[in-house]
Amino acid sequence: MRLSAGRPAGMSRTLLATFQGGRGPGFPLYRSDDDGRTWEKQGSVPNAGEATGISLQPFLYELPRAFAGLPKGALLFACNWLDSFTSTTIQLYASTDGGRTWQFLSTVARGGPPDTTNGATPVWEPFLLLHDNRLICYYSDQRDPHFGQKLAHQTSTDLRTWGPVVDDATGTAYAERPGMTTVARLNRGRWIMTYEFGAPDDPDNPDQNNYTYHVHYRIAKDPESFRFSRDTPLLDQHGDAPNGAPVVSWTDSGGPNGTIIVTDNDNQDFFVNRDLGNAGSWMRLSSPMPAGYSRFTIPLDGLRSPRKRGLVFVITGAQYGKSAPVQAGIISVDDCEDAGPGRQ
Repeated sequence: MRLSAGRPAGMSRTLLATFQGGRGPGFPLYRSDDDGRTWEKQGSVPNAGEATGISLQPFLYELPRAFAGLPKGALLFACNWLDSFTSTTIQLYASTDGGRTWQFLSTVARGGPPDTTNGATPVWEPFLLLHDNRLICYYSDQRDPHFGQKLAHQTSTDLRTWGPVVDDATGTAYAERPGMTTVARLNRGRWIMTYEFGAPDDPDNPDQNNYTYHVHYRIAKDPESFRFSRDTPLLDQHGDAPNGAPVVSWTDSGGPNGTIIVTDNDNQDFFVNRDLGNAGSWMRLSSPMPAGYSRFTIPLDGLRSPRKRGLVFVITGAQYGKSAPVQAGIISVDDCEDAGPGRQ
């Protein structure tokens, strides 16, 4: 994430990054003050010596305004704590000193042991967004007996108590598994939610070893109302679908509607849309950055930014089931070339 509080639009050069897979419990936290060129370890979440057990799926978020007793620029951190693999628990932490120290705030949701088999009851993959006077925590939910997995959210006005579970996306058959919500704000008052849509290759034989996880999305005017929006498969100009672990962001560069940027697990290329998510307007663009599971993108420009237009910071690790170093770089989506069909 990029720290932006107290800085002119597009001017911040400070980035924070974390990832799962570090040594010991908790998550390492790294800081860069030069647009990601050099990094230093700043600490860990939770604080050193306080973490126990195993945790997965970290997510960092900077408050864009004061909220629930925290100042503008305070940091929130969500993760999935597995304890001793006896449960899955989405936890929320806060920092008011730039991520140097952290305080536990609350448990958002609790599920059964970590198990992706349909019929198990864990929760997964938190994503945070402050909207109006509520913090939204989106996550994947296997606890509903009507669905192998669904996408849901809960909201809080005080960061300590949470409202009821609200569905965001469900399949039409039990075996289908929408998962891994990410959300971005577009212009013209719209929002986009991307997710992988797990489904068996053969609906008559729902063996989870034979699933595809093609990327789908929804467009809404309210980020708490995606359940009312149409489920749309993402297909590029060649009719190909990105697959697994999507992440979405939006930059105001690229035309009057800006540019939606989607990454996935299987492809090095980016998938972009300059028409507010119109289903027929997705383009596959070449990228120099390696593919990765939940490869994260942060647009660096802004309407008043002195930077070159279309710059995007990218940080990525390994693809699912593989090993790779954590790498970071800056690309220009305005300069990326169209990629051929199925290029990975």
